[in-house]
Amino acid sequence: MIFLIAGHVVIVVGFTMRILLRHDLSPPSRMAWFVVLNLLPIIGSALYFLFGEIDLGHRANKRHQQAFDALRAKTAEALGKPEAAERLINPLYRPAFHYAASINGFETVPGNGAELMQDAEASTAAILRDIDQATERVSVLAYIWLTDKTGTAIAEALMRAAQRGVVCRALADGLGSRRVVSSALWRRMEEAGVRLAVTLPLKKPVRTVLTSRLDLRNHRKITVIDGHITYCGSQNAADPEFRIKARYAPWVDVMLRFEGPVVAQNEVLFFSDWLQATNEAFEGLAPLPTPLQGGFPAQVMGDGPTERRGATPQLFATLMASAQNELYLTTPYFVPDATVLEALCAAAHRGVAVNLIFPKKNDSWVVAAASRSYYRRLLAAGCRIHEFRDGLLHAKTLTIDSRVSMVGSSNVDQRSFDLNYENNILLQDQAVTCAIRARQESYMAQSDRIDLAEVQSWSRRARVWHNIIATIGPVL
Repeated sequence: MIFLIAGHVVIVVGFTMRILLRHDLSPPSRMAWFVVLNLLPIIGSALYFLFGEIDLGHRANKRHQQAFDALRAKTAEALGKPEAAERLINPLYRPAFHYAASINGFETVPGNGAELMQDAEASTAAILRDIDQATERVSVLAYIWLTDKTGTAIAEALMRAAQRGVVCRALADGLGSRRVVSSALWRRMEEAGVRLAVTLPLKKPVRTVLTSRLDLRNHRKITVIDGHITYCGSQNAADPEFRIKARYAPWVDVMLRFEGPVVAQNEVLFFSDWLQATNEAFEGLAPLPTPLQGGFPAQVMGDGPTERRGATPQLFATLMASAQNELYLTTPYFVPDATVLEALCAAAHRGVAVNLIFPKKNDSWVVAAASRSYYRRLLAAGCRIHEFRDGLLHAKTLTIDSRVSMVGSSNVDQRSFDLNYENNILLQDQAVTCAIRARQESYMAQSDRIDLAEVQSWSRRARVWHNIIATIGPVL
């Protein structure tokens, strides 16, 4: 018994010291781990061992760095030049574009065009049409790829393209797409000549647990056709009915179809994952897209556990700080860190009309509870909160002053901030931003407005529950 107690003390003290010595933990995250370790020492120690460190492991980090270094060396023209933002971006928003470029080197590039897809069916139809018209190469990356109607249709389009000589690459996350990578559909794709790879595979779970984390995922959604068309947004290779979580359906997404130089940046980001997964040699991108006459400036932002910590929330906060008149944000998962929470409240306090749109019914009970713990403070600051009724609002969009937009895969939660590989496109254009904002307003029309009086009427039990979950949120 004495040895068991001594061993228990050593383990808990050891993990506590590790938490105290880490420089990359925020005070709320550190406090959350202290709470768990003290209340549930054995379980807390196991949780920290499994999920406490945000690191892919030395080999994976080295391979990622080598892959990106090789890409940068061969794609300097696609990455753009720092001085472009000085010429192209309004001074009010220029700091945000410069900050985005500092994350992984994608600078502002001119001459881009974009079309907002009407809905999931329209975006799938457009993707299939573009793949069927491809003549050189097609690259598809999905976090969740299902064998449903949409997932099968995309796979079959890739097979058709491969059979007529187009170089097709399909990359799927090992956890989110685990069903498809073990399916007959995946084998058919390989037999048809589609080049396949799995990012962050689950083949060696014990080794992953010992050297990294099982829940570090590639959450990106990237499709690039012939180096001239790319799609960016929140839609997976799956039906909006999302049969694996059908009771929350439909999934409501936003997708944009881009042309112009920003396409090359998205392709570079795809290849950063492809090379890490396959160790293939990189042959370069040719030809690069020609800037569109009258197009707008834009740039890619990719983040993940191999980039610097805090990059995404700091970008969100910088964008929010640049808002002059209005700010619209949609996200299915809202568990902000202090940086983003303070930026939202500060914007509202200085008179910016801040509209936040979240799903009323969330597929994550943890996120649902944690999100509502922030409502009172946001509402008291003057933010407007809307809960979308008609399905799970899965769109990740931010619009500012009808001028600047960011769309992509990043949620406003700790998982997107710290754990997942994400991709977004940041742009300055009034027409595109107004189209996205109109879509956001359509979501608001299908939402229930939450006011401060309603939140103040919540029971003590509900408030305690929300705050408990929010307190240990960094652990969960």
